[in-house]
This record gives sequence, structure tokens and C-alpha cells, in this order.
Amino acid sequence: MLFYTVMKPLVQVALRVFFRRLEIRHPERLQEPGPLLIVGNHPNTLMDPLVVAVNRRDPIAFLAKSTFFQNPILRRIMESGNSIPIYRRQDAETGVGGASPEELAARNEAAFSRCYDYLDRRGTIMIFPEGTSISERRLRPLKTGAARIALGAEARHNFQLGLRVLPLGINYFDPTRFRSDVFVNVGQPIRVADYADRYRQDPEGAADALTEEIRVRLEGRLVITRDAADDELVMQVERTFTDHFIDDKETLYDNYLLSRNLLEGIAYFEKHDPVRLNEVRERLKTYLQDLRRVHLTDESLESSRGQGKRWSRGAVAGVKLLLGFPVYLYGVVNNYVPYILPSVVARRATKDVEFVAPIMLVVGMLTFTVCYISQIALIEHFVQDWRLTTAYALSLPLTGFYALSYWNSLAARLRRLRAVRLFRQHRPVIEGLLRQRAGILRLLSEAREAYLAGSGFR
Repeated sequence: MLFYTVMKPLVQVALRVFFRRLEIRHPERLQEPGPLLIVGNHPNTLMDPLVVAVNRRDPIAFLAKSTFFQNPILRRIMESGNSIPIYRRQDAETGVGGASPEELAARNEAAFSRCYDYLDRRGTIMIFPEGTSISERRLRPLKTGAARIALGAEARHNFQLGLRVLPLGINYFDPTRFRSDVFVNVGQPIRVADYADRYRQDPEGAADALTEEIRVRLEGRLVITRDAADDELVMQVERTFTDHFIDDKETLYDNYLLSRNLLEGIAYFEKHDPVRLNEVRERLKTYLQDLRRVHLTDESLESSRGQGKRWSRGAVAGVKLLLGFPVYLYGVVNNYVPYILPSVVARRATKDVEFVAPIMLVVGMLTFTVCYISQIALIEHFVQDWRLTTAYALSLPLTGFYALSYWNSLAARLRRLRAVRLFRQHRPVIEGLLRQRAGILRLLSEAREAYLAGSGFR
């Protein structure tokens, strides 16, 4: 239980730093009392259980594949995080870890027994029934293990235990990028006792039925794309024209709904008007390529228009950047090494995108802790004044965040200035891009009207 006594507060802080926004829809459902079996999709390996654990007050036991427990160091970490090894069918078939398939099957039964005991004590367990982690916005076929555990635990109490299965969807908007967003969409709990009659007649059939219900509930809480082409198109529209679909005060739930609506629209036009869909796809692809060719973004291009009306606002922003530069420089000097090392280590340690974020998180917790302690000790050694040392210690995270915000503002400002300069020196190029942009927005608007009319929403 080391995770909940020592590590949980540290991980809470680390996740709040790592993610720009972490939003939970229906957070009260995540606080449902046990016995509870939480089931979720698994797009980002070790980040997924951490995101859930730090947002539930009561401790959670996690089912994790047995291969995580083969390394002694990783085994200690997993056990301190209240994890239970599960031996998957493919592990039993291949005899992973030097054990025979029969021995692994026996260990698996022992793991199920541990789950039953934990649920008997009104505890909470989380399992990822896909059985593996994938970064794509997909939901792989679910294994029946979660359903079998739930039904087995209830059967031990003649279906009077009161166990519920809580489905939740974890939606990352950019799972490998620092300061990205994650949206946790918590569903309605499923009463396992509702499957009592089916289980008494056909245990396997009951497990299949409960697994199917879990799949349906998860799909209703996720953004799921059919293939890479659909995913690319949706992300292009989201990243380029989100402000034209939702207002500036959007929540992550708004972004989630936009993604689902775009996917529904793609499916509709593939069936009813594929020519229009292909036109949108090709024109958007060309537009983004042309923007990259001149090193601009859609936001900077839009801001190049009407500069005469916004000169005062731009001047104020420029003054703020000028005055804030010393603080930015101070933040960079004191935070650059612990900030850049996690990314370097993660990129060199793995080529699997699912492991990039957790490696960055763990290494970041280590580098910032070590660097901050070393820097504070060094300052105290030279100044010998606890007040100055305390002020310096408080300045480290504050100026670190400021430096990150300053850099983003500076980069956006430089792109806008580049757009203005190109507008003045190469006006036909910018005007051509603006025409492309207007044409795409018109196409999207017409497609939206056609979709609403054809789908019966009007």
C-alpha cells in the first residue's frame, strides 16, 4: 500500500503538471462505494491506472499482466501500487516465465481468488478487459476475465454481495505530449446481480452477455475511429477549426462530442455523399501542406487579417513579452535540465508510443525532485539565509510554469508576425491561403447542414 500512503499525493501533483487539463465527467460515480469492479479501455499503459487511482478516494487494486512482475524492481513497484498479476491465455499457451501452461493456469486461479477476497471486503478492483494497451482510438475485442471475476465473486454470495461493474472511457487528446488533455468519461454502473438467473443456467453465456454489456457501455464513452484515415481527418478538423464549432470556453466534454459528431458525419457521407467527403479530405490536406510550406498555422493565418483593428492588442502583448523576458529566462535556467531530460530518456528508452508518457512521468518526478533539492541546497550553502532559500524554492515551480506559458505565447506571437510580414511582402500567397481556408469552412458548413437535414435532426 506504499502507493496510497506515500506515492499517491506525489503522483497527483505529477499528473496535474503533466496534463494541461484532466476532466472527469460524472466524478461522483467514480466515488461509488465498494464492492466495485472498474473496467476501462487501455490506450496508455501505466498512465491509465494512475489517472483513475488519483481521482478516487478509496484505494484501488489493479489487475496487471504477469510480465510486469518478472523484473524484480518493477515487481516491487507494481506490488506497492496494490497490483495483482493476471496470467493471460497467451501467457499460459507459451509458458511465459519458465512455468508450464498448467502452472500458469493455477496461478491465474489463485489471482481470481485474491480478487474474490478483495471484493468480499468491499474493496475496489480495476481491470482493462482489452488485455493489452494500444494508443490508437480503438476498442479491441474484450476478454471475458472481468465478467468472470464479477460473476464468480457474486456467485460466492448467492448474488447478494451487491457488486457493480463501473465502465469508464479514458480519452487522450495527444497521449505522448506533455501538457496535453485527458477526458475520463464515467458511465452508469452495471448490477452484476441482474445476471444471476443467466449465470445459474449457463455461466459461460452469462460471462459473454456481461462482457458484451461492458463493451457497449465502453463504446458509448469513447471516441472510436474505424481506421487511420478517419482518425487523421477528424484530428485535422479538430486541431484546425475547433474554434469554429465550439466557443472559447469549451470543456473537454465539448471536444469529445465534437470528435464523435465528426466521426458520425464521416460515416454518413461515406454512405450518402462520398464525393463531398473526398473533396473535404483533399482540400484540407492541401491547405495544411501549404501552411506548413510557409511555416504558418491556421490560427496565425487568421490573425493576419484586420491587423489595423487589433494593433493595440498586439502592442500590449508585445510589451508583456518584453517585460516578462527576464522571468522567462530565470525559469528556463532553473528548470530546463529537469524539463528536457524526461523527453530525451523516453524517446531513447522505447519506440512504443504507449510507454512514452509513463516513462516521461516517472523520469520527470525523479529529475525535478533531484534537481530542485540540489539547487535549493546549493543556494542555501552560498546565501546562508533561510528566507532567501525559501523564496528561491517557491520560485522554481512558479517560474517553470511561467517559462512554459511564455514560450507558447512567444511562439504564437512570432507566427502571427510572420503571417503579417508575408501578407505585406507576398500578398498573393496569403490571399490564396485565405481563399483555401474560406472554401474549406464553407464546405464544412454545407456538409454540417446536409448531415443535420439527412439525419433528421432538424
